[in-house]
Amino acid sequence: MDTLREIFSPNFLLRNSVYMSLLIGVMCPLVGVYLVLRRLVFMGVALPQISSCGIAFAFAFESWGLIHHAEGGEHTLAFAGSSIFTLTAILVLSILERRGRGFIEGAIGMVYVLAGAWSILLLVKNPYGEHGLLDRLKGEIISVSNSDLAGTAAAFAIVIVALFIFQKEFMLVSFDREMAITLKKNVLLWDGMLFLVIGLTISMAVLSVGPLVTFGFLLIPPVTAHLFARNMRQFALAAAGIGGLSALVGFYIAYRWDLPVGPVDVALLGIVYGLVFLGKKILGALRPKSRDAVSPAAIHG
Repeated sequence: MDTLREIFSPNFLLRNSVYMSLLIGVMCPLVGVYLVLRRLVFMGVALPQISSCGIAFAFAFESWGLIHHAEGGEHTLAFAGSSIFTLTAILVLSILERRGRGFIEGAIGMVYVLAGAWSILLLVKNPYGEHGLLDRLKGEIISVSNSDLAGTAAAFAIVIVALFIFQKEFMLVSFDREMAITLKKNVLLWDGMLFLVIGLTISMAVLSVGPLVTFGFLLIPPVTAHLFARNMRQFALAAAGIGGLSALVGFYIAYRWDLPVGPVDVALLGIVYGLVFLGKKILGALRPKSRDAVSPAAIHG
């Protein structure tokens, strides 16, 4: 209890890190539900890695003298590189998605491997990468400035508004493209907006907690919620709740036992998934006729 009181104290040195963890824990699952239900899990793996590759390229360009160095502008530079790479990749991959499942999975796998290789190669010879960027990309949520927290919160507020206002359109183009065309919806536009929202979320998350933690929060909470949610509203709220609670508990554990926050969060999410999966199996054995979680009919309803 003393540790909890310390963490929530207004004078807590790492309070911005707590708030950042909660933001990531809630927001990533909200966009991750679309990746899970559209069966684009591989894209959820690749995009955080591509985003980190964009950050590495941005700092490499600066060290090569191709970009003017601005004192204190590292965060802006990292955000620009992350956003450009992520949004470009998600645009290309969303176009390739329509050409067939086998092709898109192969393309995503290739991009993931290349992005990971280039990230390492660029950071190894980058002085800034050796002294700070590698920790950022590993998910060391330690030092978060007020401006970084405010910028992340503002970006996520835009994402929440977009998901709320355009929920019906996003759902329609995701699960019934033919109906969307029949209703004369601009499928390309709504697909592009959805992927733009996903890309913005991933860019901000990778910039704050790194690709590993971003990927964990993108996919594990939605996959866990999918085991028991009965409709889309429950699915989204349960995923966000699991992510937010795991982020808070994970930060407590990491702070209490002096562990890295990011890996603790992901490990905890894995434990939560295992417990929910086991609980569902036990209930299924007790009630063999119980209905499965989230069905297509329930989602549309």
